[in-house]
Order: sequence, then C-alpha cells, then structure tokens
Amino acid sequence: MRLDPQRAGEDRRRLASALRKLRKASGLSGERLARRRNMSQTKISRIENDRVLPSLVDVERILHALSVDRTTSEELLGLARVAITEFRNIRASVRRGLHHRQRELATLEANATSMRYFLPALVTGLLQTPEYMSRAMNMAVEPAQGDTTRAIALKLQRQAVLRDPDKRFCFLLTQQAVLWQLCPPPVMALQVDRLVALSRLPSVRIGILPLGRDVEVGPMNTFTVYDETLATVETFTGQIALRDPNDVAYYLVLFSYFEERALWGDEARAVLVAISGQFARPRE
Repeated sequence: MRLDPQRAGEDRRRLASALRKLRKASGLSGERLARRRNMSQTKISRIENDRVLPSLVDVERILHALSVDRTTSEELLGLARVAITEFRNIRASVRRGLHHRQRELATLEANATSMRYFLPALVTGLLQTPEYMSRAMNMAVEPAQGDTTRAIALKLQRQAVLRDPDKRFCFLLTQQAVLWQLCPPPVMALQVDRLVALSRLPSVRIGILPLGRDVEVGPMNTFTVYDETLATVETFTGQIALRDPNDVAYYLVLFSYFEERALWGDEARAVLVAISGQFARPRE
C-alpha cells in the first residue's frame, strides 16, 4: 500500500457520508445525537461533512448511539481504520521503483504547511547530498533494484520546497544520526556541511539532540508530522501513516519533548561544525 492522499480522502468521504445517512435514517438530529454521546453538535457536523477525521472511539460512540447493526458497524469501523491508518511496504516500493515514492512525498510536502521530522538514525532525504542519497538507496541488506538515478533526481527536486517562504520545516536529529558513517568520511563531512548551510534558510530549523544529555524517552523510530493531521512512522520494513487525531497529537507531544532537550541555532551549528571537522580530519 502506498501513501495516497487522494485515496485517503475518498475513504474519509465515504465514512462521513455513511455516518450522515445513518443518522438521518434514524430520525435523530445532529443536536440530539450529540447529546446522546456527550459530544458537541459542531463536532458531529464537522465529522459528517468531512471537515474533521473522527477517531475510532468517536465512530464507535456514534454507531452505538444510532443502534447500528453489528455487520454495518464492523464495516464502518473497518473503513475508519483504513482512513486513519495505512501501511506502506518498503520492499514493494523498491520493486515498483523508488521514483514513485519521491512523487508521493512531494505531494505530502506540497499539501502541508508545517512539517516536523524526528531523525534518530539517518539524515532525511530533504537534507541529503547526492552522494549520501545514493548510499542510502543502496544499503547492503536490500539494495534498490535498477537505476536509482531517476529517484535521486526527483529527491533533489523535492529539496526546492525548503525555500518556500510559506512553509516551515523543523528537523530534529540525534547526534548519533549525524555521526552514523553511512558513507566514507569525506562524503560525510560534506553532508554535515550541508546541514549547517540548510540550517540558515528562513523556513528551516535544524536541531541536534546531543550525546550525554539526559533524555528519559528512547528514540524508537524516525517519524514525521505533517501539520496536525498526519504522522508517518518508519520501520525497517515499512512506513505507517496515522491520521487518528489522538495518534497525531501523541507524536506532536513526543516531538515537543525532544525539541525542548535539543540544541538549536548557533549551538546546533557548533556541534555540526565539530562533527564535520572530525570527518574531514585525515585518518591515521
């Protein structure tokens, strides 16, 4: 499964339409339904008109209040789960061509205004140099199949969005992610220098969570939050897309926790400059 904003929108519209039709068939007004479930009438209206994505709990409460039969309830709860959560298999993306994935990401970035990236392991695509990109796409465990030139070209095109004055990007890397030697030292030095340069763009913030700092939450996964509507979580085998408002809110809180403990601005750049110097120093 791929992260398809259009498909996700269709699932949301189907869910909203079904809930609206069920309420009308029951003879309940939006106000009466809201009172039954201790929800606001405004929220009911926004759910039915696809202006807000309900959580699974919201859908369950509405279906219960409308006395919907078990078969229909299970069908709509399944639709809600699809609308809220998707899984994209990385191996499938590799097989169909990584350039398709770059177009999907470009669409997500074009549709969002504020993006937050938590990067505990590697530098993300929007910040990568071409050499780092090539190595990241051809990891030893499962290298990309076929020519990756097209995917790299599209990834480089995506980076133009960092200069969009109407967008805000916040990248939070652990120091270990910057130190992780994916490429030979001279290439790593150039990659770190790239981070320093990009950190000075008006729309970009780059923070470093330094080694040796007390952090009581483990950096379990790379994740990205688009505005306040979508969170994506990466694993070795795939990417999970979460649209449940409660899930997205959790990742926003988690990002804020790490953000408060990170270095920013000149302090972050000082760490990066020191790391670049380590990589550039001749090895004995």
